[in-house]
Amino acid sequence: MCGITGWIDKDIQFPRDHSILKAMTATLFNRGPDSEGYWFSSRVALGHRRLAVVDPEGGAQPMVRMIGNKTYVIVYNGELYNTPELRRELLYRGYTFQGHSDTEVLLTSYIEWGPRCVNKFNGIFAFGIWDEVEQTLFMARDRLGVKPLFYAKRSTAFIFGSELKALLSHPLVKPEVAADGLAEIFALGPARTPGHGVFKDVHELRPGYTLTFKDDCIHIQRYWQLISQPHEDDLQKTTNKVRELLEDSITRQLVADVPVCTFLSGGLDSSAISAFASKAYGDQGLEGLVTYSVDYVDNDRYFKPSIFQPNSDAPWVKRMSQFLNSKHHYVTVDTPKLIESLRIAMRARDLPGMADVDSSLYLFCQEIKRAATVALSGECADEIFGGYPWFHREEDLKAGIFPWSQFMDDRTQLLRPEIVDYINPKAYATARYQETLGEVPLLAGEDPAETRRREMFYLNFIWFMQTLLDRKDRMSMATGLEVRVPFCDHRIVEYVWNVPWSMKNFNGREKGLLRLALAGILPEDVLERRKSPYPKTHNPAYLVAVRNLLRDILKDPSSPLLQIVNVDFLRSMVELEGDSFSRPWFGQLMTGPQLLAYLYQVNIWLKEYKVVIK
Repeated sequence: MCGITGWIDKDIQFPRDHSILKAMTATLFNRGPDSEGYWFSSRVALGHRRLAVVDPEGGAQPMVRMIGNKTYVIVYNGELYNTPELRRELLYRGYTFQGHSDTEVLLTSYIEWGPRCVNKFNGIFAFGIWDEVEQTLFMARDRLGVKPLFYAKRSTAFIFGSELKALLSHPLVKPEVAADGLAEIFALGPARTPGHGVFKDVHELRPGYTLTFKDDCIHIQRYWQLISQPHEDDLQKTTNKVRELLEDSITRQLVADVPVCTFLSGGLDSSAISAFASKAYGDQGLEGLVTYSVDYVDNDRYFKPSIFQPNSDAPWVKRMSQFLNSKHHYVTVDTPKLIESLRIAMRARDLPGMADVDSSLYLFCQEIKRAATVALSGECADEIFGGYPWFHREEDLKAGIFPWSQFMDDRTQLLRPEIVDYINPKAYATARYQETLGEVPLLAGEDPAETRRREMFYLNFIWFMQTLLDRKDRMSMATGLEVRVPFCDHRIVEYVWNVPWSMKNFNGREKGLLRLALAGILPEDVLERRKSPYPKTHNPAYLVAVRNLLRDILKDPSSPLLQIVNVDFLRSMVELEGDSFSRPWFGQLMTGPQLLAYLYQVNIWLKEYKVVIK
């Protein structure tokens, strides 16, 4: 993976050594610690930071290809998993290649097929291609939004980058936040409206979309969307298809010229990834699979089962690592590092995020990076196969609001009355919810219960899954680790989208279809293990620490957070105990301690980024 950035401006003559472009590129160092590159023409400046995964010698960027009198230049972040097939087709069509990188294949695909090339890609990607003769920039983002791509238009300048920090380092992009941006933080956060960059007039290209910039105009087009149609396969055929697609996706994503490992929690999803990866290694005669798990200091002492986390991962990790005979590594995170990394995690996102759920992942990836460059993770199976409680609980299906963020009154009480009037958090969240429902590709004649489940899956794809993919990308890339997500293969998503709920929920079990598809692949007890989400700390020292962080904020009248929140309510919340403090305010994991940590991140974001509320 890599970091990309660029600046097109018809009113500027770019020098060969442009300090602004280099500063923008430098902000992305962690995404690409192996090398940097630049390309300039009279009106265009492109920058790239590289994490070398495939063809370390031949895949340097920006990559230039000349065909006749035409010059094409690409900056690209991602991986194509069908590179061999595309390469063969392009060779047949008469093209030659200097190396074996997917970058060269992607650029050549654009030269051959133009914007339609994106329909041929199986992978995760965000890229920009400059056509020097046509003076046109073409950008695209992968179908499910695994890789990020932000942009802003300022007068005659078009500025883009993998992360917000690249744009904010340009003098034309100010850290200004209007009412809608503030609502993103306090009404929806840590989720974001698709395409919204939080900062004023900063946007993110939505998953499955392309953008063309030419003659000072932006044209955005959707190239992929889910299509609803009757599911014709019976249960056996459906099960076989799911297993076949998943195994193919995992096998494709193991390809790299650097060390590869897998995340292993002992849950259904990561165990499936690791089991198929181990099988592929065996089939290819490779050495044993390397696996990693994360836990926290003293969690064995303080862990308490809950409706969301019924048991600890530790015994299940041991069970699966022994079953696979993997070279397993345990990563244990302590409370001081978890607290210290809240600031690092915020900087990785350029926004407040999922608090210690982010910072622990950052520390986990940092440790893995010592020995590996690529890791495979079980992210997104819950969104695709119906693993979350809100797919099953009647009250969530009828909620009329995002099911992972239902307690809007809590969010409203947290804010000063004038801020509530300014951003109207409940109305803002409800409007975004209704807008998303209006996008759902419904199937005519489907019964109301099935239609509602289809809506719920779409909400999860567009919102909750994107939040987790953002987390995975920013925390891993902040350490220079590339994390791949085999469940996020668009072929799997497209197929399972139309599978009826009765099959997805086979035998009344969450992810029943996936469990059926993995029969014979996983041990029976692992196959039947009840869903347990990403682990979080149960050490009371963490709550003490985040409370102290908020007390320090409350003591400092210059704290920017205090200009936004209801100080009396915040003070009472810092000291709160009991059920209301332990109920989730976002997702399943983010309860009272995580809300306090989120507010701490908001405060340092406002301060460090010098955010101006307009």
